[in-house]
Amino acid sequence: MSHDLPDEIKRKLRRAARLEWWSIFWLLTIIVVMYFAMGSSQAMKTAWIEDTLSLLPPILFLLARKFENKPATEQYPFGFHRVGSLAFLLAAGALTAMGGFLLYDATSALILQEHPTIGNVTILGWDVWLGWLMVAALVYSIIPPVILGHMKKPLACAAMDKILYTDADMNAADWKTGLAGIAGIVGIGFGFWWADAAAAGLISFDILRDGLRNLRIAVAELLDGAPRELDSTDVHPIVDTLSAELRKRFPGHDVQVRETGRFVRANVVPFKGAELNIGEARKLLSDDQAWRLMALGRQLQDLPDPSEDSE
Repeated sequence: MSHDLPDEIKRKLRRAARLEWWSIFWLLTIIVVMYFAMGSSQAMKTAWIEDTLSLLPPILFLLARKFENKPATEQYPFGFHRVGSLAFLLAAGALTAMGGFLLYDATSALILQEHPTIGNVTILGWDVWLGWLMVAALVYSIIPPVILGHMKKPLACAAMDKILYTDADMNAADWKTGLAGIAGIVGIGFGFWWADAAAAGLISFDILRDGLRNLRIAVAELLDGAPRELDSTDVHPIVDTLSAELRKRFPGHDVQVRETGRFVRANVVPFKGAELNIGEARKLLSDDQAWRLMALGRQLQDLPDPSEDSE
């Protein structure tokens, strides 16, 4: 059984780690800028919280990379390949909880008809509407994440890394948060008091939707579910490919495929007789997916009893 990643995948993960460090740097600058421009705007507060939450995936990705390659121990005989799955669950849970809270907060503001006010500030002797500073901060909050998100997404797809993909997806879609916040600020400027809370509601709903989708994928993996796609709860095509080809080789047998982090394991059940060769099984998969098959086994309880053979 080989747990090693191909050199090309290792190279892409190292590049992803560098991009995550850059993400943390740019996000910290965005969080500071957004904090000082936030004022009393509900939409700005929600966008600021989302930017703060955006720190979680890159941090968890870097931590998972540190631990997933640790050798197996007596306490953890199968290694730490699933540490990324645990980190993904934590990130999805945090997104879901915060999205639900922010959606409740925005809905309450609409029901209570809270009227936010945006005043003026003096800059170099000029009175400037604070809303323009908010809009500038939101525009700044869009640019670095969107660029980094588009750079990280192909790396996530190649390495089958759910945390990295979620982070890239959130970054690439950050323009929606920015535009919603800008619409809320401009709406207040035109006298639409509800625009701010409505924009906050849209942002928080997007956070909640992403969190719930990722939570379903994370739970399925931790419950030994079939491997899922990166961007949905649909079963990954690797399952159908492996199952169909192995059933041809072992007629009348079932095939179980489950995830272990970025890797997959396959079992032929019930199994009696022939030998299984993981090298041959990998040839059944495309080059970009073959490395994911880390183990090919059989249900030991279904093997013939050695004492019966001796008789």
